[in-house]
Amino acid sequence: MTWLSSWESFIKVVEAGSMAAAARRLDCTRAQISKQIAELERAFGVRLFERSTRKLSLTPSGEVFHQHARRALEAIQSTEVAVKNLGDAPRGVLRISASITFGRMYIAPLLPKIVEKYPELSCELVLTDELIDLVEDNIDLALRLTKSPPEDTVAKKLVHMKRVICGTPAYFARHGKPATPHDLTQHQCFSFMLNDGSQIWRLIDRNGEEINVPVSSKFHFNNVDCILDAVLAGHGLAMIPTYLCGPALARGTLKSIFDDLEPVSSFGRYLYACYTPNRVRVPKVRVFLAELENIFTPAPPWENQAPASFS
Repeated sequence: MTWLSSWESFIKVVEAGSMAAAARRLDCTRAQISKQIAELERAFGVRLFERSTRKLSLTPSGEVFHQHARRALEAIQSTEVAVKNLGDAPRGVLRISASITFGRMYIAPLLPKIVEKYPELSCELVLTDELIDLVEDNIDLALRLTKSPPEDTVAKKLVHMKRVICGTPAYFARHGKPATPHDLTQHQCFSFMLNDGSQIWRLIDRNGEEINVPVSSKFHFNNVDCILDAVLAGHGLAMIPTYLCGPALARGTLKSIFDDLEPVSSFGRYLYACYTPNRVRVPKVRVFLAELENIFTPAPPWENQAPASFS
């Protein structure tokens, strides 16, 4: 279906904003993209793009074609997924996306067990802390810590991702233990580096009241492993997910404070499994979801460790 390739190229040009950018995404040349667009315009007898020195823009005909082409390609993809996954046995390639640290610790070890259990299935794990497009990146299921899952996906809530504020015993011995949340302003507090530069720690008390504390530190990270390393080295305090700091808390290497308050990440409190509606009944997605539920129910594995709190 040579027309299908041309339609896909047209969609990519619209999404990318230029033929050159679309060519990079499709791993082909700009000339190939330009030829496909020209063939489409000849076939329909209309211009699809207004061409200028600045950027491409859709003509009214291009707008109409874009709407219908997207729906048609989505329908074709849904049909392809449905046909390839006929029957009950999981087969084919299961592409999963997860954050780098969580995926390395809890999802990667799960894959050998799954492929051993289902011989016709193979798995690809894409680890990234960036938000990815499930359709464009051909992801079957993404694990996301988020406040609000994308509206165009099916989102299954998997587990409450608890966090604690913690530091080393040596740090508390040198700098003292904060008596109130607002005392945190006198300490170096590491936060995940956000695009807006904000460093506000949100704490929820047992009555559901929110306490906002502005914190600061001399250096910043966009990786939770680096934050944990800085805390373990005694450089300051951090709000760390228990799936990561649980072993250190159990050993007493770290101690938590303000255990009567719940620290809340700007990313949200729950981990979701997100997938497109056309994958709801796909066997490989269903069995992977079942394996995840076995791991996280009734409690995730990292909560089986007894944490050490500051007494």
